[in-house]
Amino acid sequence: MKKDELLLGLLQEMRRGTLILCVLAKLRQPAYGYSLIAELSKTGISIEANTLYPLLRRLESQGLLESAWNTTDGAKPRKYYATTDFGKDILLELKFHWQKTVDSMENIMKESML
Repeated sequence: MKKDELLLGLLQEMRRGTLILCVLAKLRQPAYGYSLIAELSKTGISIEANTLYPLLRRLESQGLLESAWNTTDGAKPRKYYATTDFGKDILLELKFHWQKTVDSMENIMKESML
């Protein structure tokens, strides 16, 4: 396996869990899919629609997100997603564990630099 292929696969694996955190955090305020892609992109997190929409559906089926169609603004109907109260609780727990992981990784990386 070539280095580039291996690195790409490892980076995709590393990003999977972080995307869940990003989506739950960004959807504390309701947003539709395309706007979420744009918002995440502004922060340096790129995600494609064919990755985002299945993730949104899965998080909704797990009770972490809820959705509603907005047809009142005269534009084409858009499905808005928002983090549920349960999703907010899970997000707080995930953020705590994320920070512990980041701290541990920083320590490991410092040790490897010695």
